[in-house]
Amino acid sequence: QVQLVESGGGLVQAGGSLRLSCAASGNTLGISGMGWYRQAPGKKRELVAIKMNDGRRNYGDSVIGRVTLFRDNAKNTVDLQLDSLKPEDTGIYYCNAVVIEVMAEDVWGQGTQVTVSS
Repeated sequence: QVQLVESGGGLVQAGGSLRLSCAASGNTLGISGMGWYRQAPGKKRELVAIKMNDGRRNYGDSVIGRVTLFRDNAKNTVDLQLDSLKPEDTGIYYCNAVVIEVMAEDVWGQGTQVTVSS
């Protein structure tokens, strides 16, 4: 099994930047992609950014132009940097790994709270 441990988050001011880190451990050979999702209060979990092993990337519409994903395949880590923060970026941010063993499965971290103050 794969375990994900996140760090970073907290209270940040609008207009600032945040950086979140995530490290995977366990049976990491099956990881085919890593990234970040977030969930605002009362809303569904949504994609922030993800990068697959083959280089394909996908970004959430609301963060395009403000997000940078740093993925180290050898170390099984993924860092998220989000700039020009807005109050609507507030939410719980979850690290995600797509793991393929018998079939593709999503593995989630415990989540880290990000609050953007206006």
